[in-house]
Amino acid sequence: MLYLLLKYVHVIGAAILFGTGAGIAFFMLMAHFTGKAAVIAGVARIVVIADLLFTATAVVLQPITGMALVWNVGYSLAEGWIVLSIILYLVTGAFWLPVVWMQMRMRALAETAAAHNKPLPPAYHKLFWTWFAFGLPAFASVAGILWLMIARPSITLFATT
Repeated sequence: MLYLLLKYVHVIGAAILFGTGAGIAFFMLMAHFTGKAAVIAGVARIVVIADLLFTATAVVLQPITGMALVWNVGYSLAEGWIVLSIILYLVTGAFWLPVVWMQMRMRALAETAAAHNKPLPPAYHKLFWTWFAFGLPAFASVAGILWLMIARPSITLFATT
């Protein structure tokens, strides 16, 4: 019963990471392409809340439930698919943390532009494309983790004698 509960929470967390990430990217892209500072500010405000509420919660729960599953099932942390999953998780975090800050900064720049009825500043556009570029490896890493979790391929990373 514990195994099924841990696996359920782990799968829900993975779905939240993947789904929230895809949703946030979609909404930010759609808002950006309107070119309207007020729209971007409003969407970014919601996106930041969603990231902090949903993504951050899943980010904390994933390693906890993952380690509990490893312990419960009796896997070794040296298994290749687990090692690669952990590496990809760290890659995801390395790109996601700056993305959250970028979203907050884009929100502030868009709010200021909207409040003064001005166009979005060049700093916003530079930040947007950096945000977009950071999102690609983060999203690809999560997709890779999902594949590793489902396939659990036999990957030898450490030679044993």
